[in-house]
Amino acid sequence: MKTRTRSINTIWTASLAIFLLAGGATAFAEEESEVRLSTTSQGQGIQRGAGAGSVSKDEFKPLIKRGDRKASTRSSGQQKLGAGQSSSANTDFWFYDADVVLYSDLDRDGYYAGIDLEFDADTVFVAADVYAVIYLSYEQGPWNEYASTADFSIFGASSDDKYVVETDLVSGYPTGDYDILIELFDTLDGAFVASFGPEDSSELSLLPLEDAARDTPPDTIVVVESGGGSLGVLALFALLGFAGYRHLVAAGRAHDFSAPRCKAVEVDVQGGNHQQ
Repeated sequence: MKTRTRSINTIWTASLAIFLLAGGATAFAEEESEVRLSTTSQGQGIQRGAGAGSVSKDEFKPLIKRGDRKASTRSSGQQKLGAGQSSSANTDFWFYDADVVLYSDLDRDGYYAGIDLEFDADTVFVAADVYAVIYLSYEQGPWNEYASTADFSIFGASSDDKYVVETDLVSGYPTGDYDILIELFDTLDGAFVASFGPEDSSELSLLPLEDAARDTPPDTIVVVESGGGSLGVLALFALLGFAGYRHLVAAGRAHDFSAPRCKAVEVDVQGGNHQQ
């Protein structure tokens, strides 16, 4: 797991965060009933960290903190669909690897509000169409779906078909350590074919996360800086020096008795005569 410095920058995200903060203690006291909101951008072959690809604003049921992990995914639900579909992974599909980069820690407490996930799925076939469902688990609790991909194609064991899912957690995700699970499904019949989680890679375990509403920056001290760095400071001193010089010049002129002056005129008010 890696981290990078980048702020969540969407009007929708900011507005919701402000609204939730305004709710104060009430919203956090009922966090188990708080609807989960997020913004996800995704795509195949897109640049990571750019927020590119298809963008969606998602709403999920409140986070489930306690319960059975194994019974909380889509693949587990296929056990009830009949013999045609199995909850066991298909050996014709697998994950080669996955990489996670966390971003957006405005309050600098070590917990991030953004997840940049990239994974590489492979198959024995020349090509196959699949889709993925991605989950978060809070403090070893049940899996909670937080994103799903569009249908995409994978080509044998190629590394050129990696998929990127970048998610901004807006609300409903309390501060804590999370695990990630990725499940892969065959687009043809919706059958579960492979999974990749914390037991397969440490990249997907113990990720320090919190939503944007909880990632509030401390009081900020505004410092005005010039784009030129130290040159800006020198320019400031130069301006101050020039202003002081002008002040001294003006003061010197005010006391320069050698400069021409008008003669004083004495006025006789009563007689109206002028005497020089």
